[in-house]
Amino acid sequence: MNICIPKERRDSEYRVGLTPAGVQLLSEQGHTLFVEHEAGMGSGFSDHHYQEAGGRIVYSGDEVYGRADLVIKVVPPTRKEYAWMREEQTVMGFLHLTAGQPSKIKTLLEKKITAIGYEIIQEDDGKLPVLVPISQLAGRMVPQIAATLAQNNYGGKGFALGGVPGVPPADVVILGGGIVGQNAARTFLGLGANVYLLDNSLANLQSIDREFKGCVHTLVSYPFNIEKVCSYADILIGAILVPGAPTPVIVSQDMVKKLHSRSIIIDLSIDQGGCFETSRPTSHSNPTYVEEDVIHYCVPNMTGVLGRTATHALNNAAWPLIKQIAKQGIDSALKENKALQRGVYTHQGEIVKDQLNQALKGR
Repeated sequence: MNICIPKERRDSEYRVGLTPAGVQLLSEQGHTLFVEHEAGMGSGFSDHHYQEAGGRIVYSGDEVYGRADLVIKVVPPTRKEYAWMREEQTVMGFLHLTAGQPSKIKTLLEKKITAIGYEIIQEDDGKLPVLVPISQLAGRMVPQIAATLAQNNYGGKGFALGGVPGVPPADVVILGGGIVGQNAARTFLGLGANVYLLDNSLANLQSIDREFKGCVHTLVSYPFNIEKVCSYADILIGAILVPGAPTPVIVSQDMVKKLHSRSIIIDLSIDQGGCFETSRPTSHSNPTYVEEDVIHYCVPNMTGVLGRTATHALNNAAWPLIKQIAKQGIDSALKENKALQRGVYTHQGEIVKDQLNQALKGR
């Protein structure tokens, strides 16, 4: 099989789809690996590293897509990358198609692309094995972003997360008690912040209370509780996930207005549309904007600037699936692996994910 690793083309995206170690393992199994020039530089991997591992360097996106049976990406393809795709390829990465443009989905269907979204690969027990490590990293990264935005020189109110003796810590509110929310809570607590976490599952809140030994204040995410926490939050984190579907908006513009001046919103759900009515995608080059006198940070590829750690974490999780597809071919792998099958958006010119159909009908 011809397996290709393109350079990521989105703003400040330093991750790469496959490490040299992965290239070596696949090369040893008889596959041909094409790696675009400098694809791994942001993660600390040179072209020489890939060549030593058995990879072949190509010098344009057009060529890397033109040679591929399987394309291994990280973030959603750009419009130009969609144009480079050839018929009946398999493309895998964090595709987030339910929040994508209909024209791009049309291209996938016309070219009979098998599109596999890492974010919706799901085990029988509901776990999302490839998304989990990136969610863990995102949760642990959020406090350092929040601490920076709280500084005066970044437009913030000038507060320290943990306060000091005689000055209370910041009030941090996290919406969503999943992997991101729990990892964010743990790191904020380590920095001394006062942490509130809201979730719609009482069972999950009870588990979180046990995990954190009562150090996290938990609330059920009823609208009146969300409105209540908006009245005192210094930092409000959106960590809502509905696998394969657009994120529901649970914080209205009127609720945002209740936040203090120069409070901070960080919407980690933005890659699926965002959970704040005032959210819109930003980038690492221009990460924030102010609306209703509140600082908004809504960068879809937040962990993209932790290229080294994020790439290794992603490859640890995705490697067994990549190996299976390469060994068996896409059709056989999908028949055998139910978790992988649940990760397919389009296949053989058809939409096979119900949530994608529903998202398209809603536009």
